[in-house]
Amino acid sequence: MTNGLDIIIAGGGRVGFQTAEILANRDHDVTIIERNERIVSEIADEWIATVIEGDATNPEIIEQAGIERADTIAALTGETGLNLAVCLAASELDPGIRTIARIGRAAGTAYTRFVDAVLFPERAGARVAANEIAGSDVQTLADVTGDLDIMLVRVAEGAPAAGKQLTEVRFPAGTLVVSDDDGHRVARPDTTLTPGNRYVVAVEPDVADEVMNLMRG
Repeated sequence: MTNGLDIIIAGGGRVGFQTAEILANRDHDVTIIERNERIVSEIADEWIATVIEGDATNPEIIEQAGIERADTIAALTGETGLNLAVCLAASELDPGIRTIARIGRAAGTAYTRFVDAVLFPERAGARVAANEIAGSDVQTLADVTGDLDIMLVRVAEGAPAAGKQLTEVRFPAGTLVVSDDDGHRVARPDTTLTPGNRYVVAVEPDVADEVMNLMRG
């Protein structure tokens, strides 16, 4: 694979599976570690990723998943403590790997001292998680009070909104494009969403995936 990343996802539940599906469709090489035998069988039937049954905090399982060649490990189980343990174990085995942990809302951003990025997928869906895992094209600038997310989003070539003025894009209610690429002025109705440029966007969690689809495809 020429451009794709090698990504390990710990947790094959709804969030982990949907995230893996998006990443695989973007030609990334995805390996899922899941301890539940039934879920492992369901994922294997979909043929979207390599699936390993086991405990993702077990160094032998992480090594089996190919930690030595992986670019990123994302722990996306429903347990904050387990996700942190997975990332810490991965960092011990490969200090250069990028670590991402799904954490509960109550934990806030306290865990950013131990991992490279945190996700709140109960507020922002699998597409946002996939974008965070894949790299720098979408960055959360601030996790503000309440549920609103402020993000820096790079417009992808070929995305539905690419090359259009804001007045031409049907963003869902709960979306505000705050500033254009250089950040020196607030976005106007005639601001054009130029492919390759980045824009500051405020989104409510229930429309985050739709906004990502418009701007990233």
